[in-house]
Amino acid sequence: MGFDIENYVTDQAKNNVILFYKGNVDSDVINHVLDTVEDKMVEINEQSKLRKKVYNVLVESLQNLYHHVDKVPEGFEDQTSEKFGMLVVQKVDNGYKIITGNFVHADNIEKLEEKIKRINRSSHEEIKELYKFILNHQRISAKGGGGLGLVDIARKTGNKLEYAFKEYNDKYSFFYLNILVDEREQI
Repeated sequence: MGFDIENYVTDQAKNNVILFYKGNVDSDVINHVLDTVEDKMVEINEQSKLRKKVYNVLVESLQNLYHHVDKVPEGFEDQTSEKFGMLVVQKVDNGYKIITGNFVHADNIEKLEEKIKRINRSSHEEIKELYKFILNHQRISAKGGGGLGLVDIARKTGNKLEYAFKEYNDKYSFFYLNILVDEREQI
């Protein structure tokens, strides 16, 4: 049943991993991850502008894990986590990759994938407009920000969202999101 999610995620980021985490995502974990990544970027003398960009995208990524994960499938190794997620932060040539992973119920995949495809089809200007529209017109859902997280990540990075859904069983897939945060200036 399923596939080895840890190997899948770590195979995507083999070198220069500055942080790897898997388990329950709660406010203590979020604070620890943010502090750890910031300390490591300061330690390697990363430029402050890129540090701030990575930090902001990491906050959004962690909030997505915290607010939008579905419960783990029956039989998964970690049945104790209410909000199971995986996170890898990797140093790459021109910036950082933030890789997240979490379970998504099959009923939620189509809507999430369409949202990502819409973001990826949009120009930077269209993403800025979509961001403003959501801020001004969407209601805040029970889970948080009215669909703003992924749009904000695309707006802040200027990059396409790389993603995959890997079927775990007939009810759940593992959602993998790979975000490049680089040194490029946004328009």
